Amino acid sequence: MSAARRMQMGAAGVSSGGGDGWTDPDLANASYDSVSFSLAGLGLYISDVFFKPDGTKMYITVDGGGEDVKEYSLSSAWNVSTASYTQNFSLASQIVYPFGLFFKPDGTKMYVADPSSVDINEYSLSSAWNVSTASYTQNFSVSTDINFCTGIFFKPDGAKMYIVDYVSKDINQYSLSTAWDISTASYSQNFSVASQEAGATSLFFSPNGDKVFITGQNGDDVNEYSLSSAWDISSASYVRNFSVSAQETAPNGLFFKDDGSKMYVVGSNSDTVYQYSTA
Repeated sequence: MSAARRMQMGAAGVSSGGGDGWTDPDLANASYDSVSFSLAGLGLYISDVFFKPDGTKMYITVDGGGEDVKEYSLSSAWNVSTASYTQNFSLASQIVYPFGLFFKPDGTKMYVADPSSVDINEYSLSSAWNVSTASYTQNFSVSTDINFCTGIFFKPDGAKMYIVDYVSKDINQYSLSTAWDISTASYSQNFSVASQEAGATSLFFSPNGDKVFITGQNGDDVNEYSLSSAWDISSASYVRNFSVSAQETAPNGLFFKDDGSKMYVVGSNSDTVYQYSTA
């Protein structure tokens, strides 16, 4: 895949890490904190961002600079400007084009989407949240239902998996008969976001499953949807959007602080993580 093609694409989705204290983000009054962290020079394409539930670690997927996951420590929790590089884990043996990134809430499993092979790859971490201890477990092909898998997100109990298809402009829902074991996944249904976003990339659910947020490279924004039936993507309806174009014209990964008060967007044009207030 060419660099130009990759620069047109976005990244995968992420997780909340818990529901205690969560208040739904107010995108209507969201604002940029003038806080950011540069990832310049890491690789050809910065595709996603994920945080440890306490906000003391940040993880980035990178393509073209080793195809890996990079781990950072934050000296001040949830403040990306205090991040410092710790270590990395290479994905090159399994993945051609690392995109979406997700961790099990206890940090013992990691999942990475590969749109080139159109599959999800699962890794086990022998030491929680330490990517250097990761080992490959298995993969799950989604090519029957999806053309180009970018965003990935799991229900907190691991019983449902959601994947963004950049090409079809939709969110696809799967059920897992064994929690967190992607080999047991089966397709359920989908929800189109094409009316709002022609370049949908990543997704993030509220901890109780009644809200889902989508990043998009066509509108350079974050789109908010309400679900009338929690975790049932077919019940979603559009609410509003928030533009990030003043900071990033190719928004990829999306993440929210565990209480919903902060939002983080990573982009491939500036190779930067941006921090916003959403309360």
